[in-house]
Amino acid sequence: MERVGRVAEQHTGVCLSQASAWRLLTGRLGWSLQRTQRKAVERGESEIARWVAHE
Repeated sequence: MERVGRVAEQHTGVCLSQASAWRLLTGRLGWSLQRTQRKAVERGESEIARWVAHE
């Protein structure tokens, strides 16, 4: 949120607290917190199963 506040200040001259930046992103812009997935998208489950069975 600190980076969002800095960008807002650079572009608008308005200093935002972390809470205000969070409210702006989630409330007014409709953004949500997104977490990264723990497994790669390219992961081939069938290939992994075949390798485990073979090894």
